[in-house]
Amino acid sequence: MFTLIGKYVLRVFNDIGGCTAMLRSCLFWLGRSKFEWHQTADQCVIIGVESLGVTALTSLFTGMVLALQAGNTIGNIFGDPIFVGTIVTFSLIRELGPVLTSVVVSGRAGAAVTAQIGTMAVTEQIDALYTLGTNPIRYLVIPRMCAFMFTLPILTLFSNLFGIIGGYLVAVYALGVPGEVYLTDITSYMGVKDFMHGFIKTFAFALMIGTVCCYKGISTHGGAEGVGKSTTGAVVTTIVLILVLDYFLTAILTAFGI
Repeated sequence: MFTLIGKYVLRVFNDIGGCTAMLRSCLFWLGRSKFEWHQTADQCVIIGVESLGVTALTSLFTGMVLALQAGNTIGNIFGDPIFVGTIVTFSLIRELGPVLTSVVVSGRAGAAVTAQIGTMAVTEQIDALYTLGTNPIRYLVIPRMCAFMFTLPILTLFSNLFGIIGGYLVAVYALGVPGEVYLTDITSYMGVKDFMHGFIKTFAFALMIGTVCCYKGISTHGGAEGVGKSTTGAVVTTIVLILVLDYFLTAILTAFGI
């Protein structure tokens, strides 16, 4: 048992060291080589545009569930579903929007990135890049990490919007809340710092997802089975880290009054 625990701890620290070294290489090449705009644009489409549909659908029904639960709970206590718009908006903008969007993008785009790079690793295409004088970090990793950083905040904005729309539909047509009241609850109580609280988190989530998925892909070995293990490990690791990071980021941002 202690042997297994020791091997697991060593593997964790080895992965942390590998991710740190990869980030260092990214920073080194980012300022010393030509930026791969074409690769980055392609990855923005794969990671961002192709994830928009599932992200919007997830957020829409999340907002609807929040409104239904909040309206019924508050209605049972006070006799009237008041402040539904405030509850839905604050829940989405500050927490659920960034977290759910990051989880969806991790499961869809993060897995694809890991599988793609992992397949290149086991078929020795990455070794071929070294042979041709092209650094894989510059050509493969940096465009994908930049694409995560560009697209995840934008996807979160759309996620928040669709979630608020979903809450509006339930509040107005299922709970009988006037539309003007729902919108007034949002504009009266939500400020810029509430929006920034969730928006800042998306950049940390994007950096983490890009780092973990690219590292898992590059470090893949063992053929097709290894690609499957790397993809599964990347998705599980990023989802857990999203939740862990969310807590610490919330504590830090709250301490700074954001």
